[in-house]
Amino acid sequence: MSAAPLSPAAPPPETWFSALQPALPDLSVGAVLGFATGVAIRAVGRVVLVVVGVLFITLQLLAYFELVSINWLRLQALTEPWLRQGSEQGAQWLGRVLTANLPFAGAFAAGLALGLRARV
Repeated sequence: MSAAPLSPAAPPPETWFSALQPALPDLSVGAVLGFATGVAIRAVGRVVLVVVGVLFITLQLLAYFELVSINWLRLQALTEPWLRQGSEQGAQWLGRVLTANLPFAGAFAAGLALGLRARV
């Protein structure tokens, strides 16, 4: 049996890691910034919910002692369109603001999702 002739040393095939290596700094910065933003949004959201809860309790106490009278149906009618529009457009606006001029928006979005779900 005859052995096949050996070819000169060929460079190793490029792996996915070596192809990704130049982008790693941007990806890691984007992920860390996204995670931090997600954690911050959760913290601010909790503060807003506490403030709304305290405001509701205050209004209910004032109504209980008959110091004020609250027309809850009218309040709902006034705020419902505003809240519906805000929920539909607010997320899109926030996404545009947070990812404007970011070359690493994908990593930022992944980090943001993790930060919003993190138990920190």
